Amino acid sequence: MNNDTYTFFATVSRMKYIERWALMRNSRAENLSEHSCEVAMIAHVLCTIGNVRYGHKLDANLAALIGLYHDTTEIITGDLPTPVKYYNSSIQHAYKEVEKIAEDQLLKRLPEDLRPAYEKIYKNAGTDEEEYMRGLIKAADKISALIKCIEEERSGNTEFRTAKETTQKSINELQAKYPEVLDFVNDFLPPYGRTLDELSD
Repeated sequence: MNNDTYTFFATVSRMKYIERWALMRNSRAENLSEHSCEVAMIAHVLCTIGNVRYGHKLDANLAALIGLYHDTTEIITGDLPTPVKYYNSSIQHAYKEVEKIAEDQLLKRLPEDLRPAYEKIYKNAGTDEEEYMRGLIKAADKISALIKCIEEERSGNTEFRTAKETTQKSINELQAKYPEVLDFVNDFLPPYGRTLDELSD
């Protein structure tokens, strides 16, 4: 690599070429950039709900940034299908290690003086509030997956039926720990899948 140039952002920009749900028939393909943008927006509002309604002091802007970058390691590792990724604890642990290596590889593509700012995105500071915030980001990831399932179902595609049931179960479990998730589901989820005219009424 030329010492005067750094490849971090050129690498991250390739998220738009990585399609999600690759093993399933999609009525409309979803790429990693689209998904990450949606996760960032949902993570931000979950943290805002937490601050406004439940007395937390969460950094909603940082949550949005983490959401935006949360899947960038897949540029290096590829997107491992969910049934494989969560098949057993050994595979989960191994994949986490691979993700850490990929994170370090990405950070090395930044100038040294900028790395600390981006390490905050990838590395957990370990405070209780940040642990809680990162839990909400994971919930946002699940909600984004559920939205995809809803949209596919509304378009007449039954391929996502089982994925929807599994994802809904995960979100139901998260609601017990994170009331912000229940609030989002009640306040914002129902309109997803509606037509533009229906949303405008």
